[in-house]
Amino acid sequence: MNLLKKLFSEYELKNIKLKNRICVPPMVVGLTEDGYVTLENVEYYRRLAKGGAGLIIQEATCVNKDGKLSERQLGIWEDGQIEGLKEIVKVVHAQDCKIFIQIHHAGVVGISESPLCPSAYIYQCSDKTVVGQEMTKEDITSIQKDFIEAGRRAYEAGYDGIELHGCHSYLISQFYNKKVNTRNDEYGTNPDRFVLEILDGIRKITPKEFIVGIRLGGFEPTLEDGIKHAKVLEQNGIDFLDISYGFSNEQEMQVSDDYQFSSAMYAAEKIKNEVTVPVFGVHKINSLEIAEEILEKTKIDIVDIGRNFLINPNWLNDAKEGKYAGKCLACPQCVVLSKDKPICPGKVLLERTAK
Repeated sequence: MNLLKKLFSEYELKNIKLKNRICVPPMVVGLTEDGYVTLENVEYYRRLAKGGAGLIIQEATCVNKDGKLSERQLGIWEDGQIEGLKEIVKVVHAQDCKIFIQIHHAGVVGISESPLCPSAYIYQCSDKTVVGQEMTKEDITSIQKDFIEAGRRAYEAGYDGIELHGCHSYLISQFYNKKVNTRNDEYGTNPDRFVLEILDGIRKITPKEFIVGIRLGGFEPTLEDGIKHAKVLEQNGIDFLDISYGFSNEQEMQVSDDYQFSSAMYAAEKIKNEVTVPVFGVHKINSLEIAEEILEKTKIDIVDIGRNFLINPNWLNDAKEGKYAGKCLACPQCVVLSKDKPICPGKVLLERTAK
């Protein structure tokens, strides 16, 4: 493990100390029927926390029933959900692991029959065409309030911080992407405004020590735009930037052909060169050695390792012991996260190797 010195070093993020630089990023696993936490949710996060990561960011948790990405998505849209969320926090903290909650609204890419979008927008996905309704000023104010109230609930539930979901084609990403957001008012000419007003609102009702970061599209639609958004967020007090992909149908990913890591990591590295706040990077990190190399070469602060932990919640501990811990085999669509729950090839390989 001496060769993995940086990966397993402690890291201070604002007022908390992480035992290592590994984060399990948010992945929606669909273990609820009504948005309320179930025993399955609690046990799932207990197993993840036992796996040894320094930080878990809880799956996208919706701020508004009409903003869901799936029927079985966790929610944080009413006070009655706080008690269940406290149980998740409790079991994670019991394993010397920190936990943030990702708060989310899907906008035009959700399951609403009348989805909202910053501008009227036709969204073409694999099996259907969706027409997003342009948000009124009242819609904007209402959803911003939903995010702010979700921030309050997250603090009351005991989370160490919040991650605003600002990428992967969801509502905040839609505001940031100028190919989607074609408004002529202040929320179009200044697309950062939607998020900054949410950030300001959460800051006003939570202690200054409470961590608020964002998962941000690195290509929104271009890398230059992603860097610009990152700088504005830093200037307005964001606590961390978790860099991933932007609005999938409208991003322009121009990455050097010889770049050895993922396109998302390329964006994270370029953004880290321009900001001083902590930066997380993600995608295709399948071994401890790759994770260490990324930290050394890109100078980002935290690595997100997701689907390996879905295949094996104890992935990190097993890998540290030199065992075959399993790895994501990059199925075109993740079968672990799919609705049908077919057999995961990565899990099958792990089980065969363990025998």
